[in-house]
Amino acid sequence: MSIDLHLRRQNLELDEAGHIRWRVVEETTAIEPASTALLLCDVWDSHWSRGARERLEALLPLMNDVTGAARKAGLLVIHSPSDTMDFYENHPARVRAQMTDPVEPVAVLPAPAQDPASLVGEMFAANGQVDEYDPPLPVDASDEGSTTPEDSPSKQWRRQHERIEIDAEHDLISDDGAVVYGALRARGISRVILMGVHTNMCVLHRSFAIKAMAKRGVDMVLVRDLTDTMYNPACAPYVDHDEGTRLVVGYVEKFWGSTIDSSDLL
Repeated sequence: MSIDLHLRRQNLELDEAGHIRWRVVEETTAIEPASTALLLCDVWDSHWSRGARERLEALLPLMNDVTGAARKAGLLVIHSPSDTMDFYENHPARVRAQMTDPVEPVAVLPAPAQDPASLVGEMFAANGQVDEYDPPLPVDASDEGSTTPEDSPSKQWRRQHERIEIDAEHDLISDDGAVVYGALRARGISRVILMGVHTNMCVLHRSFAIKAMAKRGVDMVLVRDLTDTMYNPACAPYVDHDEGTRLVVGYVEKFWGSTIDSSDLL
């Protein structure tokens, strides 16, 4: 049975008066579960930032519900808690992932929004950036982005959060982009729905996450209400944390893929 996704993107275009603007585009697409995966990015059991821990705690119940619903519907579920693979050394879902032949692409494909016919494509071509397509993020996280200033960066995670259930019979566990891509190719999966943290860091930049997979031609879809950003309101663009997350979600919609609400999978 197909699943209807209500996809949201943003396109750069000229309005009726000839002014450049971003337009929100929404469309409903029926997807086949067998050609789709759900990936959980760095949903760790802890974090050095108290603010990040608190925000993730609020998301975990719905994350687990969505994971279960996606699995029941027939999607492949991939757990990717980076830097914790030792914890899962003998877990069946980890062993199953390690049996996958890693696949590195012969050539990096252009990102979806880098269509030369689009205004975005023209903008980057005019700036000589076609071969280095990577628009800057809308928020400054050079201070590591914590909203709780008493914290300092250090590795605090040991595993994926225990409140996210892992199905030993069907799921995969891997933080290696070549393994994840190989698993997708082997199963004929062309679309990845991703949720997790943090949107402006791991969610965009991990080898298994949005930028890397979009450049490999995978259709990337972010669950916009089940993600969070590392952003300190004391930094540019000087907005509150929730607005910072919305800006980064909008960045994904403009340059790298589509977004959905978690209700589409429930």
